[in-house]
Amino acid sequence: MYQDLSFMRIPLPEDVLKLKSFGDFEGAQKMIQHFLSKDIPQSLRKRLEIEQDIVRVMGNNEYPYTYEEALKIMSSHLKDFKEEELQYLKEISAADWIYIDGTVHFQRRFYENLIKTRPDLAERVLVQDVDDAQANEEKQKLLNDNIKYMKEHGSRKVRTRIRATIKAKKEFEEVGRKVRVHLPVPKICQQVDHIEILASSPEITCIAPENAPQRTVCFETELQPDQEFMVEYTYDYHVNYVELDPAEAAFKQPDFCLEEQAPHIMFTPFLRELRDELVGDETNPIIMARKFYDFVTTKIMYSYMREYFTIDCIPEYCAVNQKGDCGVQALLFITLCRMSGIPARWQSGLYVTEFYTGCHDWAQFYVEPYGWVFADPSFGGSAWRSGNTERWNYYFGNLDIFRMPANSEIQMEFTPEKKWLRGDPIDNQRGEFEYEDHGLLYSQLEVNQELISMEEI
Repeated sequence: MYQDLSFMRIPLPEDVLKLKSFGDFEGAQKMIQHFLSKDIPQSLRKRLEIEQDIVRVMGNNEYPYTYEEALKIMSSHLKDFKEEELQYLKEISAADWIYIDGTVHFQRRFYENLIKTRPDLAERVLVQDVDDAQANEEKQKLLNDNIKYMKEHGSRKVRTRIRATIKAKKEFEEVGRKVRVHLPVPKICQQVDHIEILASSPEITCIAPENAPQRTVCFETELQPDQEFMVEYTYDYHVNYVELDPAEAAFKQPDFCLEEQAPHIMFTPFLRELRDELVGDETNPIIMARKFYDFVTTKIMYSYMREYFTIDCIPEYCAVNQKGDCGVQALLFITLCRMSGIPARWQSGLYVTEFYTGCHDWAQFYVEPYGWVFADPSFGGSAWRSGNTERWNYYFGNLDIFRMPANSEIQMEFTPEKKWLRGDPIDNQRGEFEYEDHGLLYSQLEVNQELISMEEI
């Protein structure tokens, strides 16, 4: 593995933190080099080597907009938007920002995030897209119809076909150079079987085992002009409906999937305090898991995130800042469960419908006599905020059919291994692209996933 991210649990030198907090990324890199030139403990050395990459990613177009540019974006898109509103959104941590060389810069998706999460702002958009509004209604109906079907029939099974592509943006295309490219594909898991790779371009060099924790296909070739890497696959997806009854929970629960996994599944002092505050003396695993689910879905505001790699401890970040996207929320739920003796684990890949196909993360937890069941805090939170109690309750224990699971673990290596830093060292939903001497970030790539078909079986 390029880097062992577990060393992120090691604290950084104060002077590095000062420069990083101020947004002096060049100065932070120089300070890191100063420390690396000294005879320092090996664990600190590894932490600083990781920080070199984190600082590079933070300074690479994650926060492109100055305060003035952000104000211009908001004013040009929203009716009667005032500067004091932007200041307020910044002050209440609704708009993600950092310092770069001592001046405020906003995250690249700050506007989209505000429109997605704040209906009062969405209502003020100057040019309303009627088609988008209609599509959103159809999206909601799709989820509600799935719940109705699951409750009536007890289960659902579909065969899904997807086409995924990845390519380097023109300015990062190095024609004639050797490249190694990975694209995620479905893995065998509780709800997936009968996986088939139907087509690819160019020819696939290696296909990871069906049970790989982060499954991919790999291409190795010399890059051609405007070359796109493609894989098309199909898989069967099956889920059962369950209603979790605390009265049925077994007294004795299994002892797997309970460990910490540095740096992001960690039982920190704050998370221990939060866990105790939420459950007190409660010992029933279903009731405890439901309390964790309720906290995440009702207290954590959905928010687009910078690259996960740049966050020291994701679940603690989520709980302290009370914001996070699907994966951040899932990791908080998983961590709280494991701290309480409830086995919990990760799943991620794609959310797949005729209206939208894109990255998504969720969780599983285990309780006897039900076995492994699902929790999707971000879908549950969205339902709660819209007043859809039925859907909120559904995503505690259940999942829909619109998924492509490619990953069952975080921070796992590919088959074959990548040589350089991944665009996402935590998870893999979009794919990875590297030359012999460096890898590309997602800002340097074009990635697309397309649903070809989904049929009931």
